[in-house]
Amino acid sequence: MEEEDELLEPVSPTAQCFNTSALSISVIAVVEFEIPIDEAKIMCYAKDFIPLNPLFSSIMVNDINGERKWKKVEVKVEEQIVVATPPSNLSIELNNVYFNEYITKLSVKEFAQNKPLWEIHILNCPTSDAAANLVLKFHHSLGDGYSVMGLLLSSMKRADNPSLPLTFPFTGKIINSNKFGQISSGVSHFLLSSINTVLDFGLSLIKSSVLEDELTPIRSGGDGVEFKPTEIWTITFSLHHIKQIKSKLRMTVNDVVVGMLFLGIRLYMEETRPESTKSNSTALVLLNTRMFRTYKCMEDMLNPNSNTPWGNRFAFLHIDIPKLTDFNLSNPLQLVEAAQKLIKRKRDSSAVFLVDKLMQMIHKFRGSEVASKYVYKTIKNSSLSISNLIGPKEKMALTGHPAKGMYFTVVGIPQSLKISVISYMENLRIAFGGEKEFIDQEKLTSCMKKAFDYIHKASIDVSMF
Repeated sequence: MEEEDELLEPVSPTAQCFNTSALSISVIAVVEFEIPIDEAKIMCYAKDFIPLNPLFSSIMVNDINGERKWKKVEVKVEEQIVVATPPSNLSIELNNVYFNEYITKLSVKEFAQNKPLWEIHILNCPTSDAAANLVLKFHHSLGDGYSVMGLLLSSMKRADNPSLPLTFPFTGKIINSNKFGQISSGVSHFLLSSINTVLDFGLSLIKSSVLEDELTPIRSGGDGVEFKPTEIWTITFSLHHIKQIKSKLRMTVNDVVVGMLFLGIRLYMEETRPESTKSNSTALVLLNTRMFRTYKCMEDMLNPNSNTPWGNRFAFLHIDIPKLTDFNLSNPLQLVEAAQKLIKRKRDSSAVFLVDKLMQMIHKFRGSEVASKYVYKTIKNSSLSISNLIGPKEKMALTGHPAKGMYFTVVGIPQSLKISVISYMENLRIAFGGEKEFIDQEKLTSCMKKAFDYIHKASIDVSMF
């Protein structure tokens, strides 16, 4: 009876999919501080956030019926926090190397299943970007990037005035994410949406089963790519400049960013292997399916009726990356507009809703292992994934440590390239997770900067009227 009392609610189907023999996915979040980290304060921080969510003190087990459940365990905080010990008196350049190698090794390190599925790593070595770095690694079965960000924000305060709330660039309701399947009042729109739904759902099934993207400079297609080390690096762009482009093109910030990423990827493919620019390549763009995109405190997120619930609440959109051969580089805005139309059409389709229902049926009738293998093939058959989060407009501080920057990435997925985007203060930080010794970090960075320059210069000539 005592053992039964230790068992919490059943593990959600999505959480089970992310922690099987076929798939084990984690989120790595990095917070860059302006000052060295006080280890004692971070230890207290960890002790404070553990009670916020029962999953932070639980492990995943099978009950007597073979069902996956969360089991309460005693948490030894000192085992969850790792304090790195870099060699002393290293130069900034060598500290950069040490930090990058540390993160790369962390990307392939698997969680022990007899401890809670999270870790905090303290790296008190100054790099080019920060005086110290706090690295949080959470297994995706605990929650998605939105959930991890919500956890961070529950403990962080405004650096300039802790009594004031953090504010965000967007605080409204998402128009499309919670209305999959709704019928438009216009008959023609309904018919078009229905046709798109059938086509998108059918294509999703094919891409998740038999149709693989071609092998290109961004897709090695090798077996076990999810077990290979991931090199993580970032590029920072001015959010002000992105917003200028957005206003000129009458798009959203996300539309501009995805268009820039697609152009940068195609430029990289052209420079690496020119014939690959004609390849059929697909991006999995992650869509937050919560009703609201604003962050809430942990208590609100754990409320069963919350509009911004804790957990994994996202869907994949299969987006074909526009080919350079279909556009003239003298007008890169054509590619951005094409990407925007593709994403809008996919987002308005009900295919995502149908895929979600299909996954529920697979899990119910075939089990989590089969469902996990389906998700695995969905990811592996595509070329890359893109996810994004919205960060606060003001500088934050954690236990008195001002945060200079932050970024995140996903590891353990069978892709050679993962891209994640987050806004913070007046910057847009793009993090790349590239398969080591396959993705050319310097070349991809250069191509992304070229893509931004092309789009920015072209947008200057666009009339606002």
